Amino acid sequence: MLIGEYTHSIDEKNRISLPVKFREKMGKKVVVTPGLDHCLFVFTPKEWERITVKLSEASLGQADNRSFSRFMFGGAIEADIDSIGRILVPDFLKEWGNLKGKVSVVGVQSRVEIWNDKAWTAYKKGVEGKAGALAEKLGQVGVL
Repeated sequence: MLIGEYTHSIDEKNRISLPVKFREKMGKKVVVTPGLDHCLFVFTPKEWERITVKLSEASLGQADNRSFSRFMFGGAIEADIDSIGRILVPDFLKEWGNLKGKVSVVGVQSRVEIWNDKAWTAYKKGVEGKAGALAEKLGQVGVL
């Protein structure tokens, strides 16, 4: 399981270091794709394959399914984790996430999210303010 929050930097060559705890669980290669809320999603190849299967089972007849698949797959790249734990983020993904200077690297169960540090702080603050209401909704569907 990937959990925790770390602050790193994106360097002048668009490289971001992944925390050691994440690298140990993710291996030597990852898939990076545009995520929701203007962050990047980082998946292990195994998790990416699981998502690929689920999305491929969705009906092509529904415009929302086609659009989301295009969004996820069209922007996805495979990235090698180098010998010191960094991944190279292409310009188009760097722009999508508005990544510059400090970035937040967040473990979210089966994926890592990379956020603009200021955007992550604002997002987290907003969620903290409604955590009780979110828990209530999850309780209604039997999650909590």
